[in-house]
Amino acid sequence: MDYHLKCTLCGEEYDRDAVRYVCPKHGDEGILDTIPDYAKLAEKLSPLKISNSRDFSIWRYAALLPLEDPRRSAPSLQVGWTPLYRSVRLGTGLGLSNLYFKDDGRNPSASFKDRASAVLVAKARELGVRIITTASTGNAGAALAALAAAAKLPAVIFVPQTAPQAKIAQLLVFGGRVILVKGTYDEAFDLCLEASRSFGWYCRNTAYNPYTVEGKKTASFEICEQLTQLTAAAGKARPGGWRVPDRIFVPVGDGNIVSGLWKGLRDLLALGWIEKMPKLMGVQAEGSAACYNAWRAGRENIERVNATTLADSISADLPRDGVRAVRAVRETGGAYLIVTDEEILAAIPELGRGEAIFSEPAAAAAYAGLKTAVRDGLVKSDETVVCMVTGNGLKDIASAMKAAGEGTVIEPTLEAVKRLNLE
Repeated sequence: MDYHLKCTLCGEEYDRDAVRYVCPKHGDEGILDTIPDYAKLAEKLSPLKISNSRDFSIWRYAALLPLEDPRRSAPSLQVGWTPLYRSVRLGTGLGLSNLYFKDDGRNPSASFKDRASAVLVAKARELGVRIITTASTGNAGAALAALAAAAKLPAVIFVPQTAPQAKIAQLLVFGGRVILVKGTYDEAFDLCLEASRSFGWYCRNTAYNPYTVEGKKTASFEICEQLTQLTAAAGKARPGGWRVPDRIFVPVGDGNIVSGLWKGLRDLLALGWIEKMPKLMGVQAEGSAACYNAWRAGRENIERVNATTLADSISADLPRDGVRAVRAVRETGGAYLIVTDEEILAAIPELGRGEAIFSEPAAAAAYAGLKTAVRDGLVKSDETVVCMVTGNGLKDIASAMKAAGEGTVIEPTLEAVKRLNLE
């Protein structure tokens, strides 16, 4: 794909080979966007061509990704094309007639972060790097370890020592060199940057690397294409283009997922494949609400918080992609919402029992935020709503057990079963 890079702060543009990470004028805060040549893309691509593809992964959108030859550089694991479910039970309970859940816990390492890591590993192969590294609360690291293993590329992962054991186990099983940092995610992030600069490793860190958002934008493509397929039978297909939901609810920590969805939607709008932008609804934990605070105050600059939440995947003192995350919500006419840890925990079994989706706390936050939005009258009953489920519940069994409760212990007799009055 032909493209160049543009600073999100000052608008300075760069040749894609001139800068690897951030705008030289702004240091680590000068996050870069990839700007495709949309005219060239439109000449050779169409929604119909993509929908005819038999590749059910993110690589069905290979021509929309900033890679030289993704078919050659892509790691072997199948990432993306996760299911979009239409809700009946939970939607009815909320008074919503068109509610959908996008379950990215179905990815190889069980989280949305596989999308970014697949693209970053492909980019690393194109660049010929010898080691790739990232800082993570767990999911991004597990995703990178898995995709790097598939590409036989060494990976060094920095994670807080307090990360859930299930996530640390993934890192180790996939063969990543795991560095447990006695500190927060933000401290692990800064240490990873320092190490990558010192040793020349290729850094995947969120937002610092401009291609993380490119992998994450593929979820927007899938939502629009899958929604078109699901609604076509009802005679709601849009000739020559794809349908978009009215709102997408997204859990927000460092801000890169909501920024990625926004980037994908902007690409589709620029190509003329969708007619409007859906409203992006960012959901943060009450104890980690830096983006919410900035949005509510009407500003873009992100002020550091002391993040405290059981939803480790969205715990961030200083969201590294916060400026774009605030813009994504504000410029689409969406809103930020905050939810308590208690509301997040309650959402886990509701998703499991209502839709048979097992979510980790951060993923359940999106549904908790949707409930808050419905309660506050922000969502109309006939709106088409997509709720992102970004990680599987097996990532954090301790929280799942806390939410769901314990099983009943009995003697191995039929009489003991009868006493339970299960019918």
